[in-house]
Amino acid sequence: MTPNEPLRGTVARQTATRPPLPVKMVIAGGFGVGKTTTVGSISEIVPLTTEADITEVAAGVDDLSHTPDKTTTTVAMDFGCITIDAGLKLYLFGTPGQERFGFMWDDIVQGALGGLVIVDTRRLDDCHAAVDYFEHKRIPFAVAVNAFDGRIEHELDQVRWALDVAEEVPVIAFDARERGSVRDALLIVLDVALSRTGG
Repeated sequence: MTPNEPLRGTVARQTATRPPLPVKMVIAGGFGVGKTTTVGSISEIVPLTTEADITEVAAGVDDLSHTPDKTTTTVAMDFGCITIDAGLKLYLFGTPGQERFGFMWDDIVQGALGGLVIVDTRRLDDCHAAVDYFEHKRIPFAVAVNAFDGRIEHELDQVRWALDVAEEVPVIAFDARERGSVRDALLIVLDVALSRTGG
């Protein structure tokens, strides 16, 4: 055995083990619906966030009536990742919720396989922009109703009717704080996206 033989064997084993397929997912929705919490709940790395303090000026623009304890807001994006299995890794990109940061969406969404639109049923109007965006861009998505305080204000059928989303768009309830709940929501988006692409 020459000194180089063990090295060649190691390289061969590394080559045979392929890294998981990277898939981009977008987490979207209105201000304060739980996008940053969603990414943080499931990411296997410390999430990259672009949180900034809510100033008095921003407080006068953003509706804090349902989130009075909220002191920061995402001003660019959140980023995290989760390995689903040996063949698939999701890279999660959370969008800013305020309309004034909407100019960033095209860059954040580029190359995404699908999206999760998070909804707070206490203020459904805040998520219309995200739903319209994904429909216009023809990006597969699911609507995830965040169970604030463990409950939702409206039935899922009522949410579907209010948002006027197509029947093929899943409307589900989830808890942004629970890792398993977030995982299940992301797997639904993945299933919708793969069924549309024939995967």
